[in-house]
Amino acid sequence: MRYRTKTLSLITFLLMIVCAIVTDRSSAQQTIENWKPNIPKTWVDTEIAEIEVPLANPIGSPKHISADYYYRIPVRKIYRSYPVYAPGKEPPGYWDWLKQQVPEIAFDPAKFKTDADWIAAGELVFDAPLTVASPEESSYRVRDPEWGRAVGALQAKDGTYPSLRYVISEKGKVKIGDLSCALCHTRVMPDGAVIKGAQGNFPFLRAGALGFKYAPDEVVRKIGESLYSAPWLKGDNPMEHIKRQTAAEVAADLAEIPLGVIPRHRTSPLYPVQVPDLIGVEDRKYLDRTGLQLHRSLLDMMRYAALNQGADGLASFDGFVPVADDFQTLPDPSTQERYSEEQLYALALYVYSLKPPPNPNKFDVFAQRGQKVFQQQGCAQCHTPPLYTSNKLTPVDGFTVPEEHKRKYDILPKSVGTNPNLTLKTRRGTGYYKIPSLKGVWYRGPFEHNGSVATLEDWFDPQRLRDDYVPTGFKGIGSKTRAVKGHEFGLQLSAEDKRALIAFLKTL
Repeated sequence: MRYRTKTLSLITFLLMIVCAIVTDRSSAQQTIENWKPNIPKTWVDTEIAEIEVPLANPIGSPKHISADYYYRIPVRKIYRSYPVYAPGKEPPGYWDWLKQQVPEIAFDPAKFKTDADWIAAGELVFDAPLTVASPEESSYRVRDPEWGRAVGALQAKDGTYPSLRYVISEKGKVKIGDLSCALCHTRVMPDGAVIKGAQGNFPFLRAGALGFKYAPDEVVRKIGESLYSAPWLKGDNPMEHIKRQTAAEVAADLAEIPLGVIPRHRTSPLYPVQVPDLIGVEDRKYLDRTGLQLHRSLLDMMRYAALNQGADGLASFDGFVPVADDFQTLPDPSTQERYSEEQLYALALYVYSLKPPPNPNKFDVFAQRGQKVFQQQGCAQCHTPPLYTSNKLTPVDGFTVPEEHKRKYDILPKSVGTNPNLTLKTRRGTGYYKIPSLKGVWYRGPFEHNGSVATLEDWFDPQRLRDDYVPTGFKGIGSKTRAVKGHEFGLQLSAEDKRALIAFLKTL
């Protein structure tokens, strides 16, 4: 049995992939009948070698697979998928109807005649799960009324769990899909409104932890090694913590990570990362909180998707190959899967088509006062309008910017003092954090690169700098109190000015 197939079924609650795909905005505006897009080639060896910012310790920077290997990987099939309803919310006869459906390939480029067709197809890719399991085997016990309450799964207005889909790849067998882009990038608001592409809030970590604690310890450790190990970091290797834990202890840690924060592959449960908002990602110059990959074009974004859909797990990190059975030897390419160029392109068009929801926060007199505070405090130096980011990287304390980086990358030569562990002690660690955009903060949270604080009010609370502070977001593994240090701008404002500033930020 393939190692990758075996392990994915055990880690369905861990999103290994961030589906952050974008494309050329001029293409997305075309409506010419029978339009045929000019889709570039994703994998070119010389360009893939330069796509990522080197890791903080460059010895660990990945050496990616060759184009020859990549194009021998089979393209994954995308089947038609169906909504998942909460108990008591299914239309009459829905489950029996599903069991009568036949498998249907949903993605067929031959049928796409306009850009609107490609965008619609991209939504299919966005929703399409990478793995499936029967309702009895899945981490998502969606037909059990107690399950939703136990994990805190929010329902959309129509009674669905919009992050999940049913998939039928064999008639009579209805399976629950997992590891789609939608799993992490779908947000259900308190009133049941759904924001696709936003920082997600589906409790898949809690769901997975319910069963994961019963897995054999050695299996958990091997999965953890594949996802998180960075052997060249020696004593700082995140795996050293997991090696000392039982499966139940790992599950307990994962269950404590708040919604909107994930220990995705190449990070760590010790140093998880805030789920990004994909709305507006086309304007970002760097991808990942650590600015890991350059974003200069559609092609860069297609490559980011290809890497995060599994290809970077095939890379060699100083001799460590994450998905290899022995962590050294590349598996046969026929045992892997990848997206086709057309699937990547359609997904890109769809993500670029995403728009923010209507903002209920009005730009009133109080928000105008907050805008003046924003300007007076010099916030625009880093959070520059109209994008409300300068699109620069900022180095962390403990990292010395190489001279070559000063020539190649757009760097603000100043640290804001936030916790450096994510970007110094993981396989995504470049020594930098990118300066985030403030657009859409009214519907997002928790905040900071690892989601330490739940709200903007918490972010501007000077108490967070104290060692006895109780973080309102990610508390830290094994911690009840810790300081959330760094970015001290605005902490000394008067209470009224803080409220005004926050009111302004929520209008963005």
